[in-house]
Amino acid sequence: MYAVILLKGQNRFARERWESLPARVEYEGHGFSLRAGPHQPPSHGLEFDPVAVYAPDELTEEEFQEIYALNAPHIAELRATY
Repeated sequence: MYAVILLKGQNRFARERWESLPARVEYEGHGFSLRAGPHQPPSHGLEFDPVAVYAPDELTEEEFQEIYALNAPHIAELRATY
């Protein structure tokens, strides 16, 4: 399984668990593309699913980086060191 974070905007995101990671998905009527990951968080003795991040198709790389940075303080998976 994969831990999936779908970034929708500042302080707007969804958390899912998926068995596969397609390059592009439709989610709540919008197109999202895989933008980061999957990355395996450090285990520290515990098992964690690899994390993948999706963002709306229309975002440029710079816009994605900005939304990622704005959401990271609120999403534990984005704060993990890989």
